Amino acid sequence: MRTVEFRQLEQSVPGLMVWLLLASGACTQVAHAQEMIDVAGFQDGSHHWYDIEDEEKVIQPLPNQPRYKDVDIKQIADNILLYQKSNGGWPKNYDMLAILTPEQKRSIDSVRNDINTTFDNGSTHAQVLYLAKAYLGMKDRRYSTAALKGIDFILAAQYPNGGWPQFYPDTSGYRKHITFNDGAMTGIVILLQDIVQHKSYFSFVDTARYARVQRAYQKGVDCILSCQIVKDGKRTAWCQQHDNADLRPQSARNFEPASVSGRESAEIVRLLMSINNPTSQVVTSVNGAIRWLVQSGISGIRVEDFKAPVAHNKYRRNVDFDRKVVHDPNAPVIWARMYELETNVPLFCNRDKKPVYSLAEVERERRTGYSWYSYEPAEVL
Repeated sequence: MRTVEFRQLEQSVPGLMVWLLLASGACTQVAHAQEMIDVAGFQDGSHHWYDIEDEEKVIQPLPNQPRYKDVDIKQIADNILLYQKSNGGWPKNYDMLAILTPEQKRSIDSVRNDINTTFDNGSTHAQVLYLAKAYLGMKDRRYSTAALKGIDFILAAQYPNGGWPQFYPDTSGYRKHITFNDGAMTGIVILLQDIVQHKSYFSFVDTARYARVQRAYQKGVDCILSCQIVKDGKRTAWCQQHDNADLRPQSARNFEPASVSGRESAEIVRLLMSINNPTSQVVTSVNGAIRWLVQSGISGIRVEDFKAPVAHNKYRRNVDFDRKVVHDPNAPVIWARMYELETNVPLFCNRDKKPVYSLAEVERERRTGYSWYSYEPAEVL
């Protein structure tokens, strides 16, 4: 029998060496690189890039802009490096999976020193997490270096009271407030929790930085507990944004009045429930929030989208549907996005800042362009 050396096989059959190494478990680095990394954290930003008009975007999507597949880890990670600003953070509302033209890349690179860095719509914490996981598989030091720079940006942005603003360093207007809306602060704290819990993909974090992260994480959790709205001596839930100084509920965009939030509160509860060996304060907070969620659930309705004449407005392109509340005795329990602070009645609002009390009273642009109801609280009950 003729003996074939491994080197001969490697040379004669392209790709066989990688397959053999993976099959034998001898090359964990390649194996990690082949695993897909979850890109769900980028979905909100990419949706805003493709579907919502914004003249301030440095680049606009091309018609049928091509996109990388989830398995294209190196290309996606390189995109993330391109979008990172000099201060270590990222802007919002771009698609990290877009296959960019040379001209688009030059435009992005030309504004590297801009300070429109934010935690809104998944920005910054989602990029840091992806780079960390990409580094685990590929050992490309560009990824770990950029992730560390992003972590430093997050640490620098934290307020002394433990909260984070929506934007940093531009904290003008409502951007300065502590923001739970769209998972901004919860996303940050979950990221720091991964580091504190020694997740394998953050093994490159040095000891000194780890200590800073640990302190920031604990301050963040303490801030969340301090922000919880107390009514009649009972802990309830949270607003989408809280004042950066006194922690009281605050309004944000014109259609986002100070209120109690069903969806954002569910995200916070999920975070608090993930804490190992929680303190009695955390347990009390979770119990109060769950009690409020149970009391605030709405039975007998569901939200239905239906075809409607195509509408164009300054915010969104080619909206071909409308949305309504339908009475359905068999519908699962649903929660409003906002509840009035004093009455706990479901609250809605238009861009004119005027509150209304039904989805039908919201103008079509906001009715179809905002998540006014959510099933997310059911996931924590």
